[in-house]
Amino acid sequence: MDYFKKLLDLLNKEKDEDRNTYLKLTENTSAADRRAQGLSWYPIAIRGTEPGRGDYISVEVERTTHKDLSHQLRFGVPAALFSNHDPKNDRVEGTITYQGGDRLKITLYTDELPDWSRDGKLGIDLLFDNNSYDEMQNAIKQASVLAAKPQEGRLIQILTGDKAPAFNIVAPVSVPRLNASQTEAVQKIVSAQDLAIVHGPPGTGKTTTLVQAIKALVQQNKKQVLVVAPSNTAVDLLSEKLTDEGLNVLRIGNPARVSEKLFSLTLDSKVSEHADNKEIKKLKKQASAYKDMAHKYKRSFGKAERDQRKALFNEAHKIMKDVAATEQHIVDDLVNKAQVITATLVGANHYTIRDVKFDTVVIDEAGQALEPACWIPILKAQKVILAGDHCQLPPTIKSAEAAKNGLSTTLLEKCAALHPEAVVLLEEQYRMHQDIMGFSSAEFYQGKLKAHASVAQRLLFPGDMPVSFVDTAGCGFDEQQQGTSIANPEEAVFLLKHLNKLVGNLTDTTNFPSIAIIAPYKEQIRVLNELLVAHPDLLPYSNHISVNTVDSFQGQERDVVYISMTRSNAEGEIGFLSDIRRMNVALTRARKKLVVIGDSSTLTRLAFYADLIDYTERLNAYESAWTYVGE
Repeated sequence: MDYFKKLLDLLNKEKDEDRNTYLKLTENTSAADRRAQGLSWYPIAIRGTEPGRGDYISVEVERTTHKDLSHQLRFGVPAALFSNHDPKNDRVEGTITYQGGDRLKITLYTDELPDWSRDGKLGIDLLFDNNSYDEMQNAIKQASVLAAKPQEGRLIQILTGDKAPAFNIVAPVSVPRLNASQTEAVQKIVSAQDLAIVHGPPGTGKTTTLVQAIKALVQQNKKQVLVVAPSNTAVDLLSEKLTDEGLNVLRIGNPARVSEKLFSLTLDSKVSEHADNKEIKKLKKQASAYKDMAHKYKRSFGKAERDQRKALFNEAHKIMKDVAATEQHIVDDLVNKAQVITATLVGANHYTIRDVKFDTVVIDEAGQALEPACWIPILKAQKVILAGDHCQLPPTIKSAEAAKNGLSTTLLEKCAALHPEAVVLLEEQYRMHQDIMGFSSAEFYQGKLKAHASVAQRLLFPGDMPVSFVDTAGCGFDEQQQGTSIANPEEAVFLLKHLNKLVGNLTDTTNFPSIAIIAPYKEQIRVLNELLVAHPDLLPYSNHISVNTVDSFQGQERDVVYISMTRSNAEGEIGFLSDIRRMNVALTRARKKLVVIGDSSTLTRLAFYADLIDYTERLNAYESAWTYVGE
């Protein structure tokens, strides 16, 4: 099928670009360099070992320094234990099976730790994740084959536009806590035979709606639901909320944040609590004892010792087979009893549920999900629920060519266009003052959004303006190229001056508002952070002020949001400010006050920003930065 052939081709382009990027960052680099890139933990200390699955060894390690550095090591990714004495040769590959805080467990593809592991200078390197690409490629190939089959391929044919979705007539759903459009979404999900789409603009309670819909599905047909999302953070949120509703949730993989409640939902936790786990511990102890005895024959020995060593290893191997069988029994028991199983998109093919089929698969944050990854859980489903907002952040794609040729268009976006009858737009938002909401509603949501009464008129303080566009045109705040990034130091200085004035107008600083300062460029973020920590008046409130890029604020909200547009040049070049979906995220983070600071003469080359400025003028919320000059 041409659809999947094209998708596979785009994925291969993305894989090549991703691998090339990885190689550039890792080839001929020091452990310190890789650590700075978030690709290594170094140094680390081994805190424990135990027999892992098969004949492999599971090693628990802890990073002992540089604990404040962010990193990309996470559950399910390939990694290697290495010695910095000879990092090219002294390394053993494996898979990370747990990561939390400064500890992780890695199952190494060997049955014992190498001798060099006792000599210190150890680290963990992230390896290129071929596995995720393999899973996506296999899913696309399977989908392509299934699409040609009339019955088995029906869902695939619907998702690719060859057939229309169908809906059953069901009794009206009533959930007291939901508003009209949320209730309509639950109704659509429950009545769908194969596809329903929940379009959830900012602040509209998409998660709340999904949780109630999943609960209704479980009650309706007593069948398991698989809930997936592209990020661990999104999976964690749903896992927690579903548990709060009294559902038996099994979390495949490990949570992004360390929380006792979240950990209790994981497979590891539930296995450890299982009645049969005592037997596993006992058997593993026996296997370890046999292996320890065998290792005593390691150095120099004759035939008798060699035979004894072999016998001991064989005994350990037999015991570990019993362990594997008992573990599988426990896993099967836990999977069978779970009402809802949650995982990331790729995690949906974890060995524990690889062959499990589901009546319904829910894909949350589908607006940020790479389409090839979506096919992994879809192949397990009779019915798919897509939830998200394709008017916000798209998936991250490294290959510009793949993005341009269609990989940046999500399955959610395609299906919403193909099957409008399957879509319910959540129309009431609970976050923003109506004036903050108004522009995005008109530009992205056909003017259908409305603000709930509890937030519609909510202000930072009486008489304050909820929206402001401060125009720096003509002020000479020119952007500066800094390496591959861009900064605008004078705009940054002005922004903090404006913020300081706002803070001065607050009558109650004991209940200080949460504030976000958003900029599109990392260099501008750096400049803003440097200025903030050096600002004597704002420094006391720095704990309440977050400065970061748009992407990091997806899904978050603050009382006050400042946006530093940064770009200011005679050519009218705005770079990736032209990605209006990203700007939609920035414009919809504020609860009570939104301040956009930028150069209209540069920005208005794009109609979107001309419309934004027109909107603020209609609200009488446009002002020139010249107003503040000399203050």
